[in-house]
Amino acid sequence: MAKKLDERKEDFKKELKRLLNKDITDDIIIDGIIQRFEFTFEQAWKIMKLYLEDQGILDEALAPRSTIRCAFKHKLISDGDIWIEMMLDRNRTSYMYDEETAVNIVKLVKEKYIVEFNKLKDYLEY
Repeated sequence: MAKKLDERKEDFKKELKRLLNKDITDDIIIDGIIQRFEFTFEQAWKIMKLYLEDQGILDEALAPRSTIRCAFKHKLISDGDIWIEMMLDRNRTSYMYDEETAVNIVKLVKEKYIVEFNKLKDYLEY
């Protein structure tokens, strides 16, 4: 389990690093940021789930929402509401595309979500 957890940590850090290197100046970059956000969120909730399993807290497959709730309960993340908001925005980006929604989500990624991703990364590196 530890090897899988380490591999998942590396995957998450790679996606976060790629997400940090984007600017919001044109449609192609906005689309790229949205896709990077989707990838990073997927890696984040899956690493939370794997970490909680590794700690003996979880022993069953959970969906993102219940994993986020459990991660918050066990202080792996400090703001469950932002993570739920992030999950909902991630779902919005997957099922429909609206330019205004995309720009708003990119702003949230840059202003709020990256902060939370970094907090998770820091916690996992402790």
